[in-house]
Amino acid sequence: MKFSIQINEGPYQHQASDTAYQFTKAALAAGHEVFRVFFYHDGVNNATKLAVPPQDDRDIPKLWSELSKENDLDLVVCIAAAQRRGMMDADEAKRQGFEDNNLNEGFRISGLGQLIEAGIESDRLVVFGA
Repeated sequence: MKFSIQINEGPYQHQASDTAYQFTKAALAAGHEVFRVFFYHDGVNNATKLAVPPQDDRDIPKLWSELSKENDLDLVVCIAAAQRRGMMDADEAKRQGFEDNNLNEGFRISGLGQLIEAGIESDRLVVFGA
């Protein structure tokens, strides 16, 4: 089965991001395909490279980045939601006059068209978070 995942909450807001991560990992382990993971609303905060959780806590943004590397996942961050929350890739940071970006490795910024495509191309679009 081909899944796409939509995450609407930040990494430490509630359990949605952690549950989505575990679901995605389990789906891949079971041999399913994950077409795309789309981060929307506060979910874009999962893409930050600036999170520094306590040592005894999980680093959800890092976990997503590693899962992307290991499985060649398409991690897409909604551009409008990202800009509202100060998330920028290198190109946008340069355009806005910032010296550096805060987008973690493995993530890319794009538009809602990517979410629509994910819904069309996948057998199931699973949404985590309100």
